[in-house]
Amino acid sequence: MQRIKTIKDMRALSRGLMSEKKSIGFVPTMGALHEGHLSLVRRSKEENDITVVSIFVNPIQFGLKEDFNKYPRDIDGDLKKLSSLNVDFVFIPEIRKMYPDGFSININIGGIGDIFCGAVRLGHFNGVATVVAKLFNIVMPHRVYFGQKDFQQTVIIKKLVRELNFDIDIIVCPTVREADGLAMSSRNSYLSPTERKSASILYRALKHGEGLILQGKQDASYVKTEIEKILNSEPLISIEYIGIVKPQRLESVEIIDSPVVICLAVRIGTTRLIDNLPVSP
Repeated sequence: MQRIKTIKDMRALSRGLMSEKKSIGFVPTMGALHEGHLSLVRRSKEENDITVVSIFVNPIQFGLKEDFNKYPRDIDGDLKKLSSLNVDFVFIPEIRKMYPDGFSININIGGIGDIFCGAVRLGHFNGVATVVAKLFNIVMPHRVYFGQKDFQQTVIIKKLVRELNFDIDIIVCPTVREADGLAMSSRNSYLSPTERKSASILYRALKHGEGLILQGKQDASYVKTEIEKILNSEPLISIEYIGIVKPQRLESVEIIDSPVVICLAVRIGTTRLIDNLPVSP
């Protein structure tokens, strides 16, 4: 496994691989890797000649009151995990190289970035879109792998690729969960033992909503109310949003008569958690 530190070296490497007709799979991460990330790496290795993983905690997707400085970082642990999977290249750029003095361009992803998570994390998805576009231009991958857990992000990345004409396939892989159903996330490390136990209710609430839809309940407001009741039964949880949306555009539905995604975000103490579940009635 080779560690790449500079944009120049990463570009040169990718150009060389492309000249050799090698397919490049790419897994962009912010580090603190868990089994969810590693499942994406395994998928990339199955489907490509070469797999590149980036580790970069992107400062421009964090708001003023968010957790950039305390975001979990474990570069040594990350490298050991990636080495055990025989990853080909790890790209770890410096912030000052990704955003040099005078950097001012920011991609505006539009209204789809201002709803749900974007409504409380103002500018977050513009920051995500900007760094992802930069990484795509540097790594020049054929396929890029994201997890379903960050569902709104996956919809936005697909929009970015479609509207800016990136010649890249976006592969969305299933959410990887703990034994009790909690979606794996780097932010789970913020939870106290009591909070961690409470967090398992997120998946139970999603599965209850799924069950109602599969039973034929079509009134989205009714399903959301029932999900809300379950979440409110846990006193440590504060609901941020519950949405039932069309998969392609994040449009909220009133009547559930085609595939939807149930999305939710909550706070447990100071920790914000998101999750979702696709349902086909």
